[in-house]
Amino acid sequence: MNKTTAAITAVGGYVPDFVLSNKVLETMVDTNDEWITSRTGIKERRILKEENAGTSYMAIRAAQDLIKKGNVDPSEIDFVLVATATPDLPVASTAAYVASEIGAVNAFAYDLQAACSSFLYGMSTAASYIESGKYKKVLVIGADKMSSIIDYTDRTTCIIFGDGAGAVLFEPNEEGLGVQDEYLRSDGIGRQFLKIDAGGSILPASEETVKNKQHYVYQDGKSVFKFAVSNMAEVSALIMERNNLTHEDVQWLVPHQANKRIIDATANRMGVDSEKVMINIHRYGNTTSATLPLLLFDYEKQLKKGDNLIFAAFGGGFTWGSIYLKWAYNS
Repeated sequence: MNKTTAAITAVGGYVPDFVLSNKVLETMVDTNDEWITSRTGIKERRILKEENAGTSYMAIRAAQDLIKKGNVDPSEIDFVLVATATPDLPVASTAAYVASEIGAVNAFAYDLQAACSSFLYGMSTAASYIESGKYKKVLVIGADKMSSIIDYTDRTTCIIFGDGAGAVLFEPNEEGLGVQDEYLRSDGIGRQFLKIDAGGSILPASEETVKNKQHYVYQDGKSVFKFAVSNMAEVSALIMERNNLTHEDVQWLVPHQANKRIIDATANRMGVDSEKVMINIHRYGNTTSATLPLLLFDYEKQLKKGDNLIFAAFGGGFTWGSIYLKWAYNS
């Protein structure tokens, strides 16, 4: 009897219409296009401007895109996971609301927060549910409205982040396609280097925390960069080694879009040529939980059944890891 694996069978995506280019950022903070491009690889990012619209607004649209393209009956979805660092509200699950809004009336739903590794961890969660045999259709959505937690007077963070959402559907596979292996890690040392100080249980919101701008993302860029470069590259190489994959066996590297230099370092460590590296950081910036599914959304037409994909991510916490997946369909 063949082992049941969890394969991606449909992809969807959504990015807001408003484009925030490097040229516009030049008018907001002390920076310039050349500096941003050379250090990050980012040219523009999308910003959600719709009134009273949060992360769920984008997550719903990405899911609806998947449902339409994949001809999926939402009432057959068993579980909806929303990977996000920017939920609509504290306490009330964004995923539960998204599931209801897309017509996934028979699904249970919850959020998963592991910063920029949220979607990668969500893939692992989905695969485990599918492999258990209890569930047949698991929808994983990565979505973040990073503009809601960014200080647009802070040039160290406002140049990096953007808004967006991507979605994938996992279903059982008996052909040996889908998730093959994973290696996930975390280290609490990262807490001091990438965080939002206020609004949590340690430092609840107050007039003072708002005045001190403590509800925005703080990042020690050099430390995060150093950890990200070494760890993202290491886990990607390790998962190849563990599965006896050479650079020739890998069709695509699907890396978290935090910084072009981190992506290049990961590809170099794996020995993978640049044409095998999925990239859209120049168009969207770092959309946190949405980077990996938006890559699949952009590259779906180029993927072929049986292709070996290596996913890699690194995020606050610190959290990081890699997943080896065999693509299950021809677009």
